[in-house]
Amino acid sequence: MRQLETIAREAGAVTAYVDESVADVVETMEVISAQFAQQGVALKGFDRLLATYRQRRHEADAGLAAAAAASDPAVGAASSAPPSPSSVIASQLGLAGLGMIPGVGAFVGAVNPNQVAAGADRIKALLSTRLRSYGDVELVLSPLDALTPVFLEELTEVARRHPWVVLFFDTYERTGLMLDAWLRDVLGTERYGELPANVLVTLAGQSRLAGRTWEDWHDLVTDWPLDVFTETEARRLLTGKGVTDERVVEVILRLSGRLPVLVSTLAETQPGTVEEIGDPSGTAVERFLKWEPDLARRAAALACAFPRELDEDVYRVTVEEEAAELFGWLRSMPFITDRSGHCRYHEVVRGAMLRLQRRQSPVRWEQLHTRLADAFSHRREHLEEATVPIAGWWSDETWRGLRLEETYHRLCADPRAALPAALRELIDAYDHGITTLRRWAVALAEAGFDADSQELTRWAEELRAALDEAAPGIAALTLLLARPGLDPVGRASALTLRGRDHRVAGDHDRALADYTHAITLNPLAERAWYGRALTQQLTRNYASAIVDYTRALELDPTDAMSLFNRATLYRVAGRYEEALADVDRVLETAPDHHGAATARASIYHALARYEEALDDFTRHLTTAPEDEAQTLANRGGTYAAMERYEEAFEDFGRAIELDPGLAWAFTSRGLAYRRLDRHEEAVADFTRAAELSPDSAWALALRAETYRASGQYEDALADYTRALELDPGSAWALTGRGSTLQSIGRHDEALADFDQAISHDPNLPWAFHLRGMAWANAGRFEQALADFDRLYEISPGTSWAIRRRGDCHRILGAYEEALTDYALAVELRPADASTLTARGVAHRLLGHYPEALADLTRSIELDADDAWTHYEAAVAMSALGHPDGDHHLRRVVELLGSRATEQRDAFEADTLVLAYCLWGRWDQAEQCLSQFLDAAEPAGQVRLLIIALRSLVSVIPSTEPRIAVFCQKLEERLTGPAQ
Repeated sequence: MRQLETIAREAGAVTAYVDESVADVVETMEVISAQFAQQGVALKGFDRLLATYRQRRHEADAGLAAAAAASDPAVGAASSAPPSPSSVIASQLGLAGLGMIPGVGAFVGAVNPNQVAAGADRIKALLSTRLRSYGDVELVLSPLDALTPVFLEELTEVARRHPWVVLFFDTYERTGLMLDAWLRDVLGTERYGELPANVLVTLAGQSRLAGRTWEDWHDLVTDWPLDVFTETEARRLLTGKGVTDERVVEVILRLSGRLPVLVSTLAETQPGTVEEIGDPSGTAVERFLKWEPDLARRAAALACAFPRELDEDVYRVTVEEEAAELFGWLRSMPFITDRSGHCRYHEVVRGAMLRLQRRQSPVRWEQLHTRLADAFSHRREHLEEATVPIAGWWSDETWRGLRLEETYHRLCADPRAALPAALRELIDAYDHGITTLRRWAVALAEAGFDADSQELTRWAEELRAALDEAAPGIAALTLLLARPGLDPVGRASALTLRGRDHRVAGDHDRALADYTHAITLNPLAERAWYGRALTQQLTRNYASAIVDYTRALELDPTDAMSLFNRATLYRVAGRYEEALADVDRVLETAPDHHGAATARASIYHALARYEEALDDFTRHLTTAPEDEAQTLANRGGTYAAMERYEEAFEDFGRAIELDPGLAWAFTSRGLAYRRLDRHEEAVADFTRAAELSPDSAWALALRAETYRASGQYEDALADYTRALELDPGSAWALTGRGSTLQSIGRHDEALADFDQAISHDPNLPWAFHLRGMAWANAGRFEQALADFDRLYEISPGTSWAIRRRGDCHRILGAYEEALTDYALAVELRPADASTLTARGVAHRLLGHYPEALADLTRSIELDADDAWTHYEAAVAMSALGHPDGDHHLRRVVELLGSRATEQRDAFEADTLVLAYCLWGRWDQAEQCLSQFLDAAEPAGQVRLLIIALRSLVSVIPSTEPRIAVFCQKLEERLTGPAQ
């Protein structure tokens, strides 16, 4: 390869050389571009795009897990942020650092590719919320498709200006598996663009090209096997070196087997006579050393076979003092490959030298390997005196190289003693990535061969077999766990990583088992607590996830991901103050955490602290201009919540102008239109969002909500059903469809949808709320209370959840329990008129008339147009003998009595019945009761009216005879054929 590259350069070619030091295809193009630049030929466009890719990849790595958690449907129900049906897939991607995507690198093969392919479109939709543009999403998801065409375009320009461009790929037996498919497409197809005719590719390896990859491209390949010299070629080389004595030539031909490197090596010392040869037995290497008269050179050549690669510093550590200045001589030897001062022995020569020295002096063998291990350790420790990289030392390529060589030499020095530490190191290597683990496995195999250790060789062979499996990481970790040799902390680390891989593959049961086992072995394993918490979060076991995140944070209070994810779960549960505290801590430890910055603004939004939300969104516009479109869309949502619609629509419009493909900006604007009852415009925006994200159930579900709000129930059902086809597990869409079915009287189907939603997400508050309301409408208040109890467990800090439970307690006659619930709900939302009214009713039923009147009066101050509150105030005043009760009854009639009968709903009709009864206007009460019964209202509403009428009797006993007649008619409805 060196000779060929020299020939190419002499012919005016621009060349590049790639060997096994590259980790993936992207790095291969990067290395080629860098070598071109050294020759004064810069691929500027490619370099710029590559820099963009690295930055976007970093942004995606840092934010996807958080974005996945924030896009959970439960979050969407609790805030203005739209949920995504692909939250689990996105979380998996975030945790794997996108490495599982074919072509990207680090975790290739760690998961089932079918699972990745199935979620690709959903992943794109999620990434579009994290990255600047659709192009950035494509760049991160498919870097080869984005980078290679630019690379080839600029390669074409280089080829236009130079006679030849030659790319050399050495050690292809190691890199072929990674590069085959890409090179085949570049050379033989136009998938990425056309390759100029004056671009040549040379592959050098110990094995033939893979038939399955190259069989269709034989016309593009010239196969040039490097056989041993013919005798004529060998004699010609020896003559050129001045070796002409026939007896010497015959010995060299026999010892070398005419292998070119050995012929050249033996000729280098130019033995002139048979006397210089001596005993013709032995190996070629022994003969070479015998012919080298300089003892220092001979010792240096032998010693420098120990390192797998050496520079001048390693050379000086390896040799004795008298050979310290001979590095230049060694580099000139024919068995040395020298690239930029880094030298490697030819494998044949190195292997022979190592075998010779291992047999001759086992003590020196151990001493020199130990000396080298200590030298690499010292260099590594010196490097560690610098600032630790953000991602840890394993992310530093130089550090990894030093650590790997140290490990190799310790294994060679004493395989049995060094093996446990090396096995533990395999876990850390895999933690960095599957490519790093493969490099450690190669070093283990080489150490086993060089040290002639059967134990190391057996481990290397089994590890190599594991790495050839479909899920190499899981297989390798399972092998390590199945054998003795790891201490409890090491086993816990292996279980934690295997749990991560199971979680990434969607096997949550195995993931939880591995994390739990890891925690048992090492209760201080913060990552195991974090991993189990995240798995619990993905399976919607939010309460347990919060507990595990809390324990992880006790072990590492600065862990931004645990803080951020716990904040997300607090937000789902309506525990906004705790969520806010966690997000503030995230921003203290990681001020540049984009997810936390926008999450805090969203929490402020949920707390109705809109001005603070606006401040955060506005600040984010200046600190992260690359997020302008997303931030404007978020700020538009806050403006809409503040009913500052002009500013909201301005932000939405600008966001869409900046990024016309930002689907959720259309959904947010659609939500604003819907709040203004501008249903046609809302439907148009939701339709556009559905067009941009055809596999997203969210936009369809929002459009369905709009159809339902405007009474277009059949259209709503069609959209909900389509959304559920796209995402059968969407509990949110199931609850929406159930609510629609309930609106058109299909109560059994509605309950079935609510049941299914709860089976998919046992922690979805809205599903329990709607099912509880459905039970209440059916008059089955005990079942409703059970659902509202569960609702309270899920959302203990949500006032409306507590209020609904209080309603059930009150209806079932548990007035003290109801009062307790209402008091807590009022504490959470002191200015909520409906909750104050409900507490006032509970006070009245308990005979606490002054307290009842105080609550009802305050409620009327907050909402003067609520007829039910005026009625209850009139009842309380009647009980207190207050003369102004009629004023409230007149207000009830003003609000409801003038409305046409067909426009009244059940609640309005029964409120009028009660008001007229209290007023003693029995004819009007009778008429309104008939209207109520004619409407065929659900059983729950009938039962509520019976309860309210009977409670009126307890306040004004004189009404009992007429009310008894009313109650009898209502009870007949409950037991009649219609019911």
